Amino acid sequence: MDGAGTNATGTATGAMAGRHFPATIGSFDAPGERARIDGLVRWVEERYADDLRQRPSKHVYVSALPEEVRARIDALRDSRAILDAMAARVPAGARIVAMKHTDELYISHYNKDRGGDQGLFDRHYDGNLRFLDSSLVVRALIYLQSDASYKVVFGDSHVERAFASYEFGLLDFHRELHWVEGEYRPGDRQRILLKCNYLVALPGAPVAAHAAMAANTAVFYVVKAAMEYSKSPRTPAQKAVGHVCNLFRRLNIVHPALPLALVAIATAGVAAAAWWAIATLAR
Repeated sequence: MDGAGTNATGTATGAMAGRHFPATIGSFDAPGERARIDGLVRWVEERYADDLRQRPSKHVYVSALPEEVRARIDALRDSRAILDAMAARVPAGARIVAMKHTDELYISHYNKDRGGDQGLFDRHYDGNLRFLDSSLVVRALIYLQSDASYKVVFGDSHVERAFASYEFGLLDFHRELHWVEGEYRPGDRQRILLKCNYLVALPGAPVAAHAAMAANTAVFYVVKAAMEYSKSPRTPAQKAVGHVCNLFRRLNIVHPALPLALVAIATAGVAAAAWWAIATLAR
């Protein structure tokens, strides 16, 4: 692996405070790593040429990409620059496990349309499992191509960065309140990045770490499906789901249990209505 020449800087505290992983900025500086990134950008621009012209935001699971492309992404996800930056900020003995099944290739656009992509620009947490004490999830934002026209603000870590190509940012998936600032300009360079997730299992809780992996996976897929469905909404159903996504996002800032409670209440209401309908028809 082309690890020579990488670096990681820009951390808020230099070590994990409590259960919060501080936002950390780094870059890929080795010629081999930059060449790998350039190759990925060329592939994306060719493979998704129509999407780039139409300007939708686009998420593609890395697991759905061709094997050759996945191998290039694996080399970046598993680079010493990223792994060493994480290891330096978590407790000794913690295990870092790549959540490859949740990793995404992301073509990012400035879509303020009140749909599923609205949360990129609103203050938000990526996840709502910050009450789990046995583990945490770190997300790596790997910028394959970007002209630094947008600024990412990591509120809890008091770190800001206008990311350029070859840079990456690490953030706490569940505990970092963050958002994007900027305005779309037609001449801006296309933003193409990877979103890679890692479960950090803290020492002494192996069973809880397995449960955390399952919980994170379930929440991730449900939320992602809702956001994808309501992205740039056109139909009434898509708009309704987009509003629900935005409501859950705001509730999650107040307390992570609120979205779960709302889902439980809605589920109970639907079940009660179904039971009443069945009982009425059976008379």
